[in-house]
Amino acid sequence: MGAEQAAETTRSASPRVQRKRGQRIEAIVTTAAELFGERGYDAVNLDDVAERLDVTKGSLYYYFSSKDELATAAIETLGRGWTARLEALLERTKGTAAQRLRALIHEHVTIAVCDHPAALRVFLVPREWPDAQHERIKALRQEHNRLFRTLVEDGVASGEFTVTGVGTTLQCLHAAMSQAPVWCAGLPGPARKRAIDEVTDTLMMLVGITP
Repeated sequence: MGAEQAAETTRSASPRVQRKRGQRIEAIVTTAAELFGERGYDAVNLDDVAERLDVTKGSLYYYFSSKDELATAAIETLGRGWTARLEALLERTKGTAAQRLRALIHEHVTIAVCDHPAALRVFLVPREWPDAQHERIKALRQEHNRLFRTLVEDGVASGEFTVTGVGTTLQCLHAAMSQAPVWCAGLPGPARKRAIDEVTDTLMMLVGITP
């Protein structure tokens, strides 16, 4: 059964069955994203995903007909979900460009460190993926980057931010945020929270805002 068939079956099932099936699909794509992030696209197969989930390979075929389809679903789920969380944060965060950018950076780093430390790497090396997924990763990265670019440009226009160049600032910002799981993920709770705060404050200095 392919992803479209699985979605159609889910829509026709009872609410309880829908929730369980949705949870199962989420677990599959999240695990796949973690494995793709850890090992790269070519080094992962459906057997690896099944082993990580402790299920049979056949059960994966009930939801996804191929590795390619699962990889696409993992990219879409992770990329769109991550951006949606950041968009929701901005919708409820008021204040200056600096206050909103700090909240955005902090949320992004928190998601990367606490929720998806391995899966984040899916979006860092799109050239390793087949063409279709490569192009989709690039599109999702552009949507994600747009949130940060808009705030940085707003802050520069209002005089809040001082940057050498918007593009260079964004490149440095994203490069540093991508390394946050390496620096922070292995720390115990309180230390990890302090580290996320310090990374956020340090990255705000890229736009001329000191702690």
